[in-house]
Amino acid sequence: MIRVVDLHKSFRGQQVLKGVNLDFATGKITTIVGTSGCGKTVLLKHLNALLLPDRGEVLVDGVDITKLGQKELYEIRGRFGVLFQGAALLDSMTIFDNVAFPLREKTDTTEPQIRKKVEERLEQVGLEGMGYKYPAELSGGMKKRAGLARALVMDPEIVLFDEPTTGLDPVLGTGIHELIARTQQTFGFTGVVVSHTIPQVFEISDYVAILANGVIEEVGPPKEFQASQNPVVQQFIRGETEGPIQAL
Repeated sequence: MIRVVDLHKSFRGQQVLKGVNLDFATGKITTIVGTSGCGKTVLLKHLNALLLPDRGEVLVDGVDITKLGQKELYEIRGRFGVLFQGAALLDSMTIFDNVAFPLREKTDTTEPQIRKKVEERLEQVGLEGMGYKYPAELSGGMKKRAGLARALVMDPEIVLFDEPTTGLDPVLGTGIHELIARTQQTFGFTGVVVSHTIPQVFEISDYVAILANGVIEEVGPPKEFQASQNPVVQQFIRGETEGPIQAL
């Protein structure tokens, strides 16, 4: 579904991505792990061209989206859903209207159809009957669920999850991970998760990749990844300060 080839990105002279190569399998969940500040979110934002690389390619079904014009890029982005770190809900809108927002802005869907679809998505993420509430009335975990409902309302082929459990306690974090796995099984989207939460991500991922020192150091199914003798992988899993991973 997505292929990243020799991706480079710098900010103000600091090189963050130094030649990233990574494939994301269609209909699977790939989780990118790594230390805070290593460039995981930077990489994620390249996948739907929210950021453009200094050098390299991002291929979606064989099309290099870094070379597209605005019209073609808009169409490609329509295939993506995104769950942002803070859920990015609009405080002035109810949860129902937040979820309905993409349908109203980007489609000609009728209001009865919108109501039916939004209520379905809210039910699927465990927020049935909560559409009348405002974001300020929800817990952190419920906000993430509402954000996921909005990400799914356009039936995306690809869903990007940027640190989906940030700010949540371990119990709520596990609940969000389980929800991601369950909705992926229901909808069959290609999922890309950015996280540093281990070992929970190993249970929901089909593939795990570690970004360190600006490159993908290792990628594979969770069991193979955890068993890897790569010192970068073992340092990260053990949480050791000494090793090949350079602290930022």
